[in-house]
Amino acid sequence: MFPSRLKYVSLGVLVLQTTSLVLTMRYSRTLLGEGPRYLASSAVVSAELLKILTCLLLVFYDHSFSVRALNRVLNEEILNKPMETLKLAIPSGIYTLQNNLLYVALSNLDAATYQVTYQLKILTTALFSVSMLGKRLGLYQWLSLLILMTGIALVQWPTESLGGPSSKPLSAGSQLVGVIAVLIACFSSGFAGVYFEKILKETKQSVWVRNIQLGLFGLVFGLIGVFVYDGERVRESGVFQGYNSLTWTVVALQALGGLVIAAVIKYADNILKGFATSLSIILSTLISYFWLKDFDPTSTSSCSRHPHQEAEFICENALIMHFCL
Repeated sequence: MFPSRLKYVSLGVLVLQTTSLVLTMRYSRTLLGEGPRYLASSAVVSAELLKILTCLLLVFYDHSFSVRALNRVLNEEILNKPMETLKLAIPSGIYTLQNNLLYVALSNLDAATYQVTYQLKILTTALFSVSMLGKRLGLYQWLSLLILMTGIALVQWPTESLGGPSSKPLSAGSQLVGVIAVLIACFSSGFAGVYFEKILKETKQSVWVRNIQLGLFGLVFGLIGVFVYDGERVRESGVFQGYNSLTWTVVALQALGGLVIAAVIKYADNILKGFATSLSIILSTLISYFWLKDFDPTSTSSCSRHPHQEAEFICENALIMHFCL
Protein backbone atom coordinates (compact mmCIF):
# COMPACT_ATOMS: atom_id res chain seq x y z
CA MET A 1 0.00 0.00 0.00
CA PHE A 2 2.77 2.45 0.90
CA PRO A 3 4.71 2.14 -2.41
CA SER A 4 1.42 2.45 -4.31
CA ARG A 5 0.53 5.59 -2.40
CA LEU A 6 4.00 7.00 -3.02
CA LYS A 7 3.54 6.36 -6.73
CA TYR A 8 0.40 8.49 -7.00
CA VAL A 9 1.67 11.20 -4.67
CA SER A 10 4.87 11.52 -6.71
CA LEU A 11 2.86 11.65 -9.95
CA GLY A 12 0.64 14.42 -8.56
CA VAL A 13 3.63 16.45 -7.41
CA LEU A 14 5.24 15.95 -10.82
CA VAL A 15 2.19 17.43 -12.59
CA LEU A 16 2.28 20.54 -10.40
CA GLN A 17 6.05 20.89 -10.65
CA THR A 18 6.08 20.54 -14.46
CA THR A 19 3.33 23.10 -14.92
CA SER A 20 4.93 25.60 -12.54
CA LEU A 21 8.40 25.17 -14.07
CA VAL A 22 7.25 25.69 -17.66
CA LEU A 23 5.28 28.83 -16.85
CA THR A 24 7.80 30.47 -14.54
CA MET A 25 10.68 29.65 -16.90
CA ARG A 26 8.76 31.07 -19.86
CA TYR A 27 7.85 34.20 -17.90
CA SER A 28 11.38 34.71 -16.59
CA ARG A 29 12.97 34.31 -20.04
CA THR A 30 10.63 36.33 -22.25
CA LEU A 31 7.95 38.30 -20.44
CA LEU A 32 9.58 39.83 -17.38
CA GLY A 33 10.14 43.43 -18.41
CA GLU A 34 13.48 44.88 -19.52
CA GLY A 35 17.03 44.41 -18.30
CA PRO A 36 19.68 41.70 -18.68
CA ARG A 37 18.45 38.13 -18.59
CA TYR A 38 20.07 35.54 -16.37
CA LEU A 39 22.29 32.91 -17.99
CA ALA A 40 20.45 29.67 -18.68
CA SER A 41 23.67 27.68 -18.26
CA SER A 42 24.19 29.27 -14.85
CA ALA A 43 20.65 28.39 -13.78
CA VAL A 44 21.24 24.75 -14.75
CA VAL A 45 24.36 24.61 -12.57
CA SER A 46 22.54 26.27 -9.67
CA ALA A 47 19.74 23.69 -9.94
CA GLU A 48 22.23 20.80 -9.90
CA LEU A 49 23.99 22.21 -6.85
CA LEU A 50 20.69 22.69 -5.02
CA LYS A 51 19.65 19.13 -5.91
CA ILE A 52 22.91 17.71 -4.50
CA LEU A 53 22.53 19.66 -1.24
CA THR A 54 18.90 18.54 -0.89
CA CYS A 55 19.81 14.88 -1.45
CA LEU A 56 22.63 15.13 1.09
CA LEU A 57 20.14 16.44 3.64
CA LEU A 58 17.73 13.59 2.83
CA VAL A 59 20.46 10.96 3.25
CA PHE A 60 21.48 12.72 6.47
CA TYR A 61 17.85 12.51 7.65
CA ASP A 62 17.54 8.83 6.66
CA HIS A 63 20.52 8.04 8.93
CA SER A 64 19.19 9.90 11.97
CA PHE A 65 21.32 13.00 11.38
CA SER A 66 24.51 11.06 12.01
CA VAL A 67 27.57 12.66 10.40
CA ARG A 68 29.49 9.40 10.75
CA ALA A 69 26.75 7.43 8.99
CA LEU A 70 26.51 10.03 6.22
CA ASN A 71 30.28 9.87 5.67
CA ARG A 72 30.17 6.06 5.60
CA VAL A 73 27.36 6.01 3.01
CA LEU A 74 29.11 8.49 0.74
CA ASN A 75 32.38 6.56 0.93
CA GLU A 76 30.81 3.13 0.42
CA GLU A 77 28.31 4.03 -2.29
CA ILE A 78 30.20 6.69 -4.26
CA LEU A 79 33.95 6.69 -3.65
CA ASN A 80 34.41 2.93 -3.19
CA LYS A 81 32.24 2.04 -6.20
CA PRO A 82 33.74 4.10 -9.03
CA MET A 83 32.28 1.95 -11.82
CA GLU A 84 28.76 2.23 -10.40
CA THR A 85 29.22 5.97 -10.08
CA LEU A 86 30.56 6.31 -13.64
CA LYS A 87 27.40 4.68 -15.00
CA LEU A 88 25.58 7.89 -14.09
CA ALA A 89 27.87 10.02 -16.24
CA ILE A 90 25.88 9.17 -19.40
CA PRO A 91 22.37 10.19 -18.24
CA SER A 92 23.85 13.13 -16.32
CA GLY A 93 25.48 14.58 -19.43
CA ILE A 94 22.28 14.08 -21.41
CA TYR A 95 20.12 15.66 -18.69
CA THR A 96 22.45 18.67 -18.60
CA LEU A 97 22.09 19.08 -22.36
CA GLN A 98 18.33 18.65 -22.07
CA ASN A 99 17.98 21.28 -19.34
CA ASN A 100 19.84 23.82 -21.45
CA LEU A 101 17.70 22.97 -24.47
CA LEU A 102 14.51 23.63 -22.49
CA TYR A 103 15.65 27.19 -21.83
CA VAL A 104 16.29 27.62 -25.57
CA ALA A 105 12.88 26.18 -26.43
CA LEU A 106 10.94 28.33 -23.97
CA SER A 107 12.77 31.43 -25.19
CA ASN A 108 11.37 30.80 -28.68
CA LEU A 109 7.99 29.09 -28.18
CA ASP A 110 4.88 29.93 -26.21
CA ALA A 111 4.24 27.66 -23.22
CA ALA A 112 1.30 25.81 -24.78
CA THR A 113 3.06 24.92 -28.06
CA TYR A 114 6.15 23.87 -26.11
CA GLN A 115 4.14 21.60 -23.81
CA VAL A 116 2.39 19.80 -26.66
CA THR A 117 5.52 19.32 -28.75
CA TYR A 118 7.53 18.12 -25.77
CA GLN A 119 5.08 15.22 -25.35
CA LEU A 120 6.87 13.54 -28.26
CA LYS A 121 9.18 12.28 -25.49
CA ILE A 122 6.44 9.74 -24.69
CA LEU A 123 7.07 8.14 -28.08
CA THR A 124 10.85 8.16 -27.66
CA THR A 125 10.50 6.79 -24.12
CA ALA A 126 8.29 3.96 -25.37
CA LEU A 127 10.76 3.09 -28.13
CA PHE A 128 13.72 3.04 -25.74
CA SER A 129 11.69 1.05 -23.18
CA VAL A 130 11.01 -1.61 -25.80
CA SER A 131 14.61 -1.76 -27.00
CA MET A 132 16.44 -1.39 -23.67
CA LEU A 133 14.05 -2.84 -21.07
CA GLY A 134 12.29 -5.45 -23.19
CA LYS A 135 8.81 -4.02 -22.58
CA ARG A 136 6.01 -5.04 -24.92
CA LEU A 137 3.37 -2.68 -26.28
CA GLY A 138 0.06 -3.72 -27.76
CA LEU A 139 -1.49 -2.66 -31.05
CA TYR A 140 -3.71 0.00 -29.46
CA GLN A 141 -0.73 1.47 -27.65
CA TRP A 142 1.26 1.81 -30.87
CA LEU A 143 -1.79 3.33 -32.60
CA SER A 144 -2.12 5.82 -29.74
CA LEU A 145 1.50 6.82 -30.18
CA LEU A 146 0.99 7.21 -33.94
CA ILE A 147 -1.98 9.51 -33.41
CA LEU A 148 0.04 11.42 -30.81
CA MET A 149 2.72 12.06 -33.45
CA THR A 150 0.04 13.22 -35.89
CA GLY A 151 -1.34 15.65 -33.33
CA ILE A 152 2.09 17.13 -32.67
CA ALA A 153 2.67 17.54 -36.43
CA LEU A 154 -0.65 19.41 -36.76
CA VAL A 155 0.29 21.74 -33.91
CA GLN A 156 3.49 22.74 -35.76
CA TRP A 157 1.80 23.00 -39.18
CA PRO A 158 2.00 26.56 -40.57
CA THR A 159 -1.22 28.50 -39.98
CA GLU A 160 -1.33 29.78 -43.56
CA SER A 161 -1.29 26.20 -44.92
CA LEU A 162 -4.46 25.41 -43.03
CA GLY A 163 -6.30 28.41 -44.30
CA GLY A 164 -5.94 30.47 -41.15
CA PRO A 165 -5.07 34.14 -41.15
CA SER A 166 -1.43 35.03 -40.91
CA SER A 167 -0.51 36.66 -37.63
CA LYS A 168 2.48 38.23 -36.04
CA PRO A 169 4.37 35.90 -33.69
CA LEU A 170 3.30 36.33 -30.12
CA SER A 171 6.87 36.33 -28.81
CA ALA A 172 10.32 37.15 -30.11
CA GLY A 173 12.62 34.46 -31.40
CA SER A 174 12.66 31.78 -34.03
CA GLN A 175 9.98 29.12 -33.75
CA LEU A 176 12.13 26.75 -35.80
CA VAL A 177 14.96 27.02 -33.27
CA GLY A 178 12.49 26.32 -30.47
CA VAL A 179 11.03 23.27 -32.21
CA ILE A 180 14.48 21.81 -32.98
CA ALA A 181 15.50 22.31 -29.35
CA VAL A 182 12.38 20.51 -28.16
CA LEU A 183 12.87 17.60 -30.56
CA ILE A 184 16.47 17.04 -29.44
CA ALA A 185 15.30 17.28 -25.81
CA CYS A 186 12.63 14.64 -26.52
CA PHE A 187 15.16 12.09 -27.77
CA SER A 188 17.62 12.84 -24.99
CA SER A 189 14.84 12.64 -22.38
CA GLY A 190 13.64 9.27 -23.67
CA PHE A 191 17.07 7.67 -23.68
CA ALA A 192 18.31 9.17 -20.40
CA GLY A 193 15.06 8.37 -18.60
CA VAL A 194 15.02 4.71 -19.61
CA TYR A 195 18.75 4.34 -18.92
CA PHE A 196 18.28 5.84 -15.43
CA GLU A 197 15.25 3.59 -14.81
CA LYS A 198 17.34 0.55 -15.75
CA ILE A 199 20.06 1.56 -13.28
CA LEU A 200 17.61 2.33 -10.46
CA LYS A 201 15.74 -0.95 -10.77
CA GLU A 202 18.81 -3.15 -11.16
CA THR A 203 20.51 -1.90 -7.98
CA LYS A 204 19.47 -1.44 -4.35
CA GLN A 205 21.08 1.93 -3.84
CA SER A 206 19.02 4.76 -2.39
CA VAL A 207 17.29 7.06 -4.87
CA TRP A 208 18.91 10.00 -3.08
CA VAL A 209 22.41 8.51 -3.39
CA ARG A 210 21.81 7.95 -7.10
CA ASN A 211 20.72 11.57 -7.43
CA ILE A 212 23.89 12.74 -5.69
CA GLN A 213 25.94 10.75 -8.21
CA LEU A 214 23.85 12.13 -11.06
CA GLY A 215 24.12 15.67 -9.71
CA LEU A 216 27.91 15.55 -9.33
CA PHE A 217 28.37 14.75 -13.00
CA GLY A 218 25.68 17.27 -13.92
CA LEU A 219 27.52 19.93 -11.95
CA VAL A 220 30.76 19.22 -13.80
CA PHE A 221 29.11 19.18 -17.23
CA GLY A 222 27.11 22.29 -16.35
CA LEU A 223 30.20 24.25 -15.30
CA ILE A 224 31.90 23.30 -18.56
CA GLY A 225 28.87 24.64 -20.41
CA VAL A 226 28.93 27.91 -18.46
CA PHE A 227 32.52 28.69 -19.37
CA VAL A 228 32.36 27.39 -22.94
CA TYR A 229 29.17 29.17 -24.00
CA ASP A 230 28.93 32.10 -21.58
CA GLY A 231 32.51 32.53 -20.40
CA GLU A 232 32.85 36.08 -21.74
CA ARG A 233 29.60 37.24 -20.13
CA VAL A 234 30.58 35.58 -16.85
CA ARG A 235 33.89 37.42 -16.83
CA GLU A 236 32.10 40.71 -17.50
CA SER A 237 29.15 40.51 -15.11
CA GLY A 238 29.53 37.37 -13.00
CA VAL A 239 27.78 34.00 -12.86
CA PHE A 240 24.65 35.29 -11.15
CA GLN A 241 23.96 38.25 -13.43
CA GLY A 242 20.26 38.95 -13.93
CA TYR A 243 19.22 36.75 -10.97
CA ASN A 244 16.16 37.73 -8.97
CA SER A 245 13.55 36.01 -6.83
CA LEU A 246 11.81 34.55 -9.89
CA THR A 247 15.09 33.15 -11.19
CA TRP A 248 15.69 31.36 -7.91
CA THR A 249 12.13 30.02 -8.09
CA VAL A 250 12.92 28.53 -11.51
CA VAL A 251 16.14 27.02 -10.11
CA ALA A 252 14.29 25.52 -7.13
CA LEU A 253 11.55 24.06 -9.34
CA GLN A 254 14.12 22.55 -11.69
CA ALA A 255 15.97 20.96 -8.77
CA LEU A 256 12.69 19.63 -7.36
CA GLY A 257 11.86 18.17 -10.76
CA GLY A 258 14.97 16.00 -10.75
CA LEU A 259 14.06 14.57 -7.35
CA VAL A 260 10.40 13.99 -8.18
CA ILE A 261 11.23 12.33 -11.50
CA ALA A 262 13.64 9.98 -9.74
CA ALA A 263 10.90 9.03 -7.27
CA VAL A 264 8.39 8.46 -10.09
CA ILE A 265 10.85 6.26 -12.00
CA LYS A 266 11.59 4.30 -8.81
CA TYR A 267 7.97 3.68 -7.80
CA ALA A 268 6.30 3.73 -11.25
CA ASP A 269 8.00 3.91 -14.67
CA ASN A 270 8.94 6.32 -17.44
CA ILE A 271 5.76 5.84 -19.48
CA LEU A 272 3.57 6.68 -16.49
CA LYS A 273 5.87 9.66 -15.89
CA GLY A 274 5.06 10.80 -19.43
CA PHE A 275 1.35 10.55 -18.70
CA ALA A 276 1.71 12.68 -15.57
CA THR A 277 3.64 15.39 -17.37
CA SER A 278 1.10 15.41 -20.20
CA LEU A 279 -1.64 16.34 -17.73
CA SER A 280 0.17 19.59 -17.13
CA ILE A 281 -0.59 20.61 -20.74
CA ILE A 282 -4.13 21.63 -19.84
CA LEU A 283 -2.98 23.60 -16.81
CA SER A 284 -0.19 25.27 -18.77
CA THR A 285 -2.55 26.17 -21.61
CA LEU A 286 -5.15 27.77 -19.35
CA ILE A 287 -2.59 29.75 -17.37
CA SER A 288 -0.69 30.69 -20.55
CA TYR A 289 -3.90 32.15 -21.99
CA PHE A 290 -5.43 33.80 -18.92
CA TRP A 291 -2.27 34.93 -17.10
CA LEU A 292 0.77 35.09 -19.40
CA LYS A 293 -1.37 36.16 -22.39
CA ASP A 294 1.07 34.61 -24.88
CA PHE A 295 -1.40 32.02 -26.21
CA ASP A 296 -4.22 33.50 -28.31
CA PRO A 297 -7.20 31.32 -29.33
CA THR A 298 -9.06 32.42 -32.47
CA SER A 299 -12.73 33.32 -32.61
CA THR A 300 -13.62 30.33 -34.81
CA SER A 301 -14.29 26.87 -33.43
CA SER A 302 -12.67 27.86 -30.11
CA CYS A 303 -9.35 26.77 -31.54
CA SER A 304 -5.92 28.17 -30.80
CA ARG A 305 -3.82 30.34 -33.07
CA HIS A 306 -2.70 27.06 -34.70
CA PRO A 307 -5.86 25.42 -36.13
CA HIS A 308 -6.91 22.25 -34.34
CA GLN A 309 -4.41 22.83 -31.52
CA GLU A 310 -7.03 22.96 -28.77
CA ALA A 311 -8.59 19.74 -30.08
CA GLU A 312 -5.20 18.10 -30.06
CA PHE A 313 -4.73 19.03 -26.39
CA ILE A 314 -7.89 17.13 -25.49
CA CYS A 315 -7.30 14.19 -27.85
CA GLU A 316 -3.70 13.77 -26.79
CA ASN A 317 -4.52 13.55 -23.11
CA ALA A 318 -7.30 11.05 -23.76
CA LEU A 319 -4.99 8.91 -25.88
CA ILE A 320 -2.16 9.00 -23.37
CA MET A 321 -4.55 8.08 -20.58
CA HIS A 322 -5.72 5.05 -22.61
CA PHE A 323 -2.09 4.17 -23.39
CA CYS A 324 -1.00 4.23 -19.76
CA LEU A 325 -4.03 2.50 -18.29
